[in-house]
Amino acid sequence: MKVLLVRPPIMLAVARRLKPFLHLEPLALEIVAGGIPLQHETRILDLASENRPDAAFRRTLRTFRPEVIGFTAYSNQAGSAKRLAAQAKSVLPGVFVLIGGTHATVSAGDLRLPGVIDLVVRGEGGTVMRDLMALLERKAPVPASPALLPTHSPRFDELAALPPPELPPFEQVPRARRTLVQHYRYHCIWPGEPGRKLPEMFPRTATARSSVGCPHRCSFCLVPYLARGKYVRRTPQDIVSEIAGIREDHIYFVDDEMFIDAGRAEQIAWLLIDGNVRKHYISWARADTIAKHPELFKLWRQAGLSLVYVGLESMEPETLLDYNKGFSPEVNRQAIRILRDLHIGLHASLIIHPDFTDEDFVKVRRTVESLGPAEVSFTVMSPLPGTELWDEHHANFICPDPYAFYDCMHTLVPTKLPLKQFYTNLAILWALGARDNPWRRNKVKVSLRDLLRYLLQGMRYGWSVRNIYKDYAHLPAAQASGS
Repeated sequence: MKVLLVRPPIMLAVARRLKPFLHLEPLALEIVAGGIPLQHETRILDLASENRPDAAFRRTLRTFRPEVIGFTAYSNQAGSAKRLAAQAKSVLPGVFVLIGGTHATVSAGDLRLPGVIDLVVRGEGGTVMRDLMALLERKAPVPASPALLPTHSPRFDELAALPPPELPPFEQVPRARRTLVQHYRYHCIWPGEPGRKLPEMFPRTATARSSVGCPHRCSFCLVPYLARGKYVRRTPQDIVSEIAGIREDHIYFVDDEMFIDAGRAEQIAWLLIDGNVRKHYISWARADTIAKHPELFKLWRQAGLSLVYVGLESMEPETLLDYNKGFSPEVNRQAIRILRDLHIGLHASLIIHPDFTDEDFVKVRRTVESLGPAEVSFTVMSPLPGTELWDEHHANFICPDPYAFYDCMHTLVPTKLPLKQFYTNLAILWALGARDNPWRRNKVKVSLRDLLRYLLQGMRYGWSVRNIYKDYAHLPAAQASGS
């Protein structure tokens, strides 16, 4: 059979404007492809990398003529996936369409579209593909289960309301099939070494996943719900074997938090060092993990760790308590000092609440000014699709399609400030973060071409943030003004 796996395009302008800084390969689809037996001709179509995604999709339908199309989608891509699925059915009426990913796992009911979508896959998609392909090849019916929801099944709503399926052991998850995408398209902005020349500011970057889930329960995070509180890990030998086989020299770990199991993380680092696997790494880590295990990060610095994304969220104690982070601002400060002393780059992530006043934004400005040199990014606190909080706030959503606006930058609920003022304040924060960037503060030498790219794309992104309020043009004047 011919199988086409599709990542839908990025629709919101503010998300598209991040692409010059961070654009990673569709690892989820590569893992799904790894579960498809090799006798089936499989292609990956990454529409997030296409300038004219709809034309690329139609062209692929005409030339490849797949018998099975599988979409993966976050909630803000679900609308695009549904639209493309309808196009596929109109061009190839007999094609079997399935959809998986985060949105399918948490909001399967939104995808119950018989005649457009045939099957919703919840949870880890790669583990179901071998048996699913055997059923489709025989044209046998797909039995309904918590992981596989045929849209015509009378049990669909019952199964969709269940918690996500349990995460499988990692030995059951197929290796990513990395030969199906054009790797030159994928990159990440890199911090470089203080005082040294950075060969490339935007090097070709591969992704790796060594674990899934997180044992913590931050109130704003969807991971504990998706993973059902589990933290599932690959063996150190398995992940190092995969990394050694990746051609790229720069690796972005997409783990929710890969250092929580410090003993395992130490084993991985030593295997990389002893095996002479010389690459550069970016990963996420919690501030309390860094504060508890400074020696672990010293070892990882030796292994090639260049940058750590840290969800600081806030430097206000009452806010951290409200977010259920489980530690104080002093732990954030300890983590910052440790990374700085080790010359590991810091990417600090802070949360902006819709209830922020001008005074709250001033507090965040002070935090940003205290963080440099660091990359700094911001997300807007939003209810999580698929959770009780989402259902509670649904009547108050100010978006025409809250799923489409769920990008952690668009507010879903009314802001205390007028929307224009709220996003002006947010754009100022982005500008302050860019001003204290690590390349300037650490005197990293970069090419003129990369510097101009950084400045130009940074200004474009800041302008997009400043104008997010225009996406709510449908609102009555009272709501848009924060009343």
